[in-house]
Amino acid sequence: MLDGAMLERLRTGLTQQQADLHREIEGYGADPGSDDVTFDADAGFSDRSHSTEERARVIAVVRALRSNLHDVDRALAKMDAGTYGTCERCGGPIAEERLEAIPWALLCIDCKKLAG
Repeated sequence: MLDGAMLERLRTGLTQQQADLHREIEGYGADPGSDDVTFDADAGFSDRSHSTEERARVIAVVRALRSNLHDVDRALAKMDAGTYGTCERCGGPIAEERLEAIPWALLCIDCKKLAG
């Protein structure tokens, strides 16, 4: 069971991570709550193939950032619901060390190893 001070420290870190992810996603020209990524019609690219390659890279980065944001949002919702720190697979506790390293972890280390 997590003590109140640790839970609050983790909540503060998750809230900061959430704000950082929002800022980073917006920096790529995307809306954190949408699947769309807007581009400024090939601005600054000398050829179309480079533009297409850059678009693909940005889309992949934004998808990864949104996935992380989803996990952070989910962890904060679990805190609000009082279920934070409980493995979503086996229902057992997630080790404090794991939560300190990855505060948005949804699985205990054993279940994470099984999931691959």
